[in-house]
Amino acid sequence: MTLGTLLLDNGLLTQDGLRRATAEQQPGERLDHALVRLGLVSRDDVLRTLSERLHLPIVDLNEAAPDKETLRLLPPRVVFKLRCAPVSRTGRTLRIATSDPTDLSSFDELRIVTGHAVELVLAREDDLQKYIRNHYGVAGDTLDALGGTATSSDSDRTSVDADEAAQAQEASVVRLVNDLLVEAVRERATDVHIEPYEDTLAVRYRIDGVLVDAGVPETISRFRNAIVSRLKIMANLNIAEKRRPQDGRITVRVKGQEFDLRVSVIPMLFGEGVVLRILSKSAVLTGLADLGMPPGILRRWNELIQRPHGILLVTGPTGSGKSTTLYASLRTIVTSEVKAITVEDPVEYHVSGVNQIQVNHQVGLDFAAGLRSILRHDPDIVMIGEIRDKETAEAAVQASLTGHLVFSTLHTNDSAGAATRLLDMGVEPFLVSSTVEAVLAQRLVRRVCPHCAVRRAPHAGELPPDFGPEPEGGLIEAVGCRECRGSGYRGRVGIYELMTMTDPARELIMERASTNRIADAARRGGSLSLLREDGFAKVRAGVTTLQEALQTAKA
Repeated sequence: MTLGTLLLDNGLLTQDGLRRATAEQQPGERLDHALVRLGLVSRDDVLRTLSERLHLPIVDLNEAAPDKETLRLLPPRVVFKLRCAPVSRTGRTLRIATSDPTDLSSFDELRIVTGHAVELVLAREDDLQKYIRNHYGVAGDTLDALGGTATSSDSDRTSVDADEAAQAQEASVVRLVNDLLVEAVRERATDVHIEPYEDTLAVRYRIDGVLVDAGVPETISRFRNAIVSRLKIMANLNIAEKRRPQDGRITVRVKGQEFDLRVSVIPMLFGEGVVLRILSKSAVLTGLADLGMPPGILRRWNELIQRPHGILLVTGPTGSGKSTTLYASLRTIVTSEVKAITVEDPVEYHVSGVNQIQVNHQVGLDFAAGLRSILRHDPDIVMIGEIRDKETAEAAVQASLTGHLVFSTLHTNDSAGAATRLLDMGVEPFLVSSTVEAVLAQRLVRRVCPHCAVRRAPHAGELPPDFGPEPEGGLIEAVGCRECRGSGYRGRVGIYELMTMTDPARELIMERASTNRIADAARRGGSLSLLREDGFAKVRAGVTTLQEALQTAKA
């Protein structure tokens, strides 16, 4: 009996649904995948139906703990080809987990390869994929095909390095790099770190702001130079240059979605290190309302970005979402009647209707030079990627004074520190006080995983004195499950601090007052809401944990 017939008999699928799934089934796509994709059945329904009709037990692979000898019985190429994995062994019987037990010929192959009797069990498909990646590594089948199971030696490495350009173009190396990139996208990574050490090659993904091991087999170290060369070729870099840092870009498509990869290659002690920043082209479509700004700050920021002139600054550390906020702001106000020009290093996202300029230091096109030039193009709105020096700061001030609305970023810890930073760069106090209209500081906190989060009563003295009312139902706590890789968190959201300039704050800037005095004056005047307050609000709303809010707001 086919899977469709089994689902029909169980009343989980209608004839119309089966006909629709068969008609819309993509080439090479399994029927159950088509049914789930179209929302006609759930994965669990499929699994339970197969279990009942084929009398196969369902196992939870998160609780499986196979020994190395059991795992070695099935070569990686067979595991990845048949999408199955050994779970346990009893005597000469090998228990193998699968999510598709319908291909009987495949399991005849398993008996021949392992020399054992095979007992099939069922597992959720996503659990099985994670189980295989955890125990056989990302791209384990590709490394196996490359001969990666052999022991690495100096002679091996010499032969591997013999012709890097040719090897980097080999199908197996191409697939290996593609597997690493696809896995990074699947895990929602923002960065991929490839780090060479004396005897190993570390591959790590930054997920929700935290670096985690990618889980690649140790044998990947033998192909370190081929991997770097392949990435250089993809980014149109010079593969023969190993002494100087290089930067480039790669565009990849994963499951119909395009991603821009910013590539940075730096020579290190044991080879070249590579970091890839993954930028989803869909991220530029994010609106201000989707960023997580509290309603009060969102309303005030929307009013500020409608002003005809002045400087609006967004501050925070690297990776805190400043660029995303600026792009969302531009998308809100740019129309056919408004001309906007940006100077960026690098251009992270392409925004429709906005003229974007890439900084090029080799020809003398830096932020200040670009800003001076674009003012002759009659823009209404100007965005400068970052104010790094006095020259850029003064150019931004002049652009504001001549009737332009200027957006930019600064690296400061809080909003009140932005004015002090500009003064330290050498900008005159009267220019800072008369042009800066507001400063938005932001951070990213991790969202608790909705699949495993629990509520608990706060411990005595756990809530900070300024936390406010105790949240209904208690504090949210991150537990950890298979959906969030055991971290307890999944995704991130911004917390925000907005300081609008008032007359008392401008007077303090004229006096070159300290950051604390400016912040105190703004707080008394009601023009400053703190990061900490927004973090606590998101804790009360069950979005994040108290520990995450405290740790992020103080950074």
